[in-house]
Amino acid sequence: MARHVARRDPRAHWLLLLLGMAVLLAALSFNAMVTNVTGGSGPSNAHASPAPRAVTTGGPVLRLDSPTPIARRIPARIIALTFDDGPDPRWTPQVLDVLRRHHAHATFFLVGARVNEHPELVRRILAEGHEIGSNTFTHVELSAVPAWRAASELSWTRTAIAGVTGREVTLLRPPFSSTTTSLTAPQYQALRDAAGSGHVAVLADRDVKDWQRPGVPAIVQAASPQAGAGAVVLMHDGGGDRSQTVAALDRLLPRLTREGYRFTTVSEGIGAPSSMVPAGAGARLSGTTLRWAQVGAGWLASAMNVLLGVALALGVARLAVQVVCAQLHVRRVRRPSRRRPEVNGPVSVIVPAYNEAANIAATVRSLVASAYPALEVIVVDDGSTDGTAEIVERMRLRGVRVIRQANAGKPAALNTGIRAARAELLVLVDGDTVFQPDTVYRLVQGFADPTVGAISGNTKVANRRRLLGRWQHLEYVIGFNLDRRMYDVLECMPTIPGAIGAFRREVLLGVAGVPSDTLAEDTDLTMKVLRAGWRVVYEEGAIAWTEAPSSLRQLWRQRYRWCYGTMQAMWKHRHALREQDAGGKLGRRGLPYLTVFQIVLPLAAPAVDVFALYGLLFLPWSSLALAWVALLLLQALTAAYALRLDRERLGPLWSLPFQQLVYRQVMYLVVVQSVVTAVVGNRLRWQRMVRTGEAAALVDSAPTGR
Repeated sequence: MARHVARRDPRAHWLLLLLGMAVLLAALSFNAMVTNVTGGSGPSNAHASPAPRAVTTGGPVLRLDSPTPIARRIPARIIALTFDDGPDPRWTPQVLDVLRRHHAHATFFLVGARVNEHPELVRRILAEGHEIGSNTFTHVELSAVPAWRAASELSWTRTAIAGVTGREVTLLRPPFSSTTTSLTAPQYQALRDAAGSGHVAVLADRDVKDWQRPGVPAIVQAASPQAGAGAVVLMHDGGGDRSQTVAALDRLLPRLTREGYRFTTVSEGIGAPSSMVPAGAGARLSGTTLRWAQVGAGWLASAMNVLLGVALALGVARLAVQVVCAQLHVRRVRRPSRRRPEVNGPVSVIVPAYNEAANIAATVRSLVASAYPALEVIVVDDGSTDGTAEIVERMRLRGVRVIRQANAGKPAALNTGIRAARAELLVLVDGDTVFQPDTVYRLVQGFADPTVGAISGNTKVANRRRLLGRWQHLEYVIGFNLDRRMYDVLECMPTIPGAIGAFRREVLLGVAGVPSDTLAEDTDLTMKVLRAGWRVVYEEGAIAWTEAPSSLRQLWRQRYRWCYGTMQAMWKHRHALREQDAGGKLGRRGLPYLTVFQIVLPLAAPAVDVFALYGLLFLPWSSLALAWVALLLLQALTAAYALRLDRERLGPLWSLPFQQLVYRQVMYLVVVQSVVTAVVGNRLRWQRMVRTGEAAALVDSAPTGR
């Protein structure tokens, strides 16, 4: 209706929203990658061709940065104990305690992601004289991932260790590796690629396979060299239950010490300088940044799990409250305990109209055809330019008056009609709404209760043949009307729709008429009525057919105004939160409900969609599909229940799955736009929907739509 001067709607937040969703997806993906760390040993491509013979028959320490491989062995009577898959908060300290007790040193090949999780253990390893090497960042098989991923795994691990210890590592133990004799050609090529970044590969002479938990004696036997030979021994301090490893180590060290063996690190064992060199400031800073990125990603993932849990719990609780309240409402209105007196006093119907030529004739004709004994219809033409007033005047219908005024907005038109009305009971109707013959009669019967100040009717979508119309039809029946039954029972109805609502004249005069300082004048007015001490109820049998938006653009404009206006009204009536009288029910029940389910949860919906996309990428599809089907089934049952309450056919339920893929996103993006508009202080102008007259045609051809 009225047009207000407004600044251009903000746009930058869409880029920020996309960027935020991308960052969230990246963080969730990164967290999924670093938490999907497994243990164990043994190559997955055991049937691949073997590595060159010079490597498989040589020593376990391999330098591969030159055309000719260089292999080194551990000298006799020296054992280089090596531990993979750590650090582990339970088993690594126990391994370190055993080593310290027996004055032995070892080399720990650490998983980079676990380094960031337990930096204190990494510092202890280094402080107690042990050597540190790389076991990749997420314990992936280097030969089974793309080259960029393999390079990233090594770089991230080196960076993580540098951030924690201030040292850079060069030794590399490829995950799922074992002795040199089991090295395959793909694994060998992966090690050559790693040598290009300065890594020295360390395999094993003896693999105890403690990840299989063969028993303490078997581990001790597998770790013991024969005939005084030196060896690199592969063990594990993480990746699973390592109790047998700890027990075997405590038995192995004193036994081999008595036999003349010395336990040392890999570098010292081959007589090489320390493999760990001081890291530069840039490497340390990068490591610290990587650690905090991993920690932040973990926090975000945990927060998303909490958010989804809370959202699911709230959704189920909301559904339970809606169902219980709906049953109470149905029991009360359909099987009343006592017969209330009939209301048949004069009623004035006020129709504000601005450029409603497409539907105004059908609207007025349906009102005049009402089966109500004393009815006047007042059409307030608010400066229309399409001949709306002339159409009504040419109809020459008895009991219909036309009032013209300069364009001043819908609230002003309604107030003009209120002042001109002769009756004490007033029905406010949009200019695109069509009533059934019994609608007015059913609507005003609630005024038999002197505490009722206003009554909401049952708005239905007439143009529901297309998919968008079906989605809105489901929304009206499920979201709006189920909520209104609940609001009625809880006595906190926040909105009487502009399409159909009845008021006592004294109520409207008592609250100074229809307010004009918000874009949701119907919500604002209803809240004022509640806070004035009057009851607001819902009449399911008073049906009004309205023309819903027929395009996504029109839907966006309508819901944008509704959402923004609702937030204006909520802010305007925020003091109801502190009220103890009639307004307290609105403050204690209605406003928190609107805040949670119409603002907060929709604002969180983009993050939920990102989590769904993350699920498609990282979670088992079977689990994801089962969860989606379960939620869809719950929604379908809710929709079926609401449709049956409204005596509607169940046919539109087939469109429900598609509603989740398009319509839901439009609705939460509307909330995002509205919140941003409110935060930046823009004043949203009226967004008028272009009428096609389709609703009138549909109602004429199928008046009940059932």
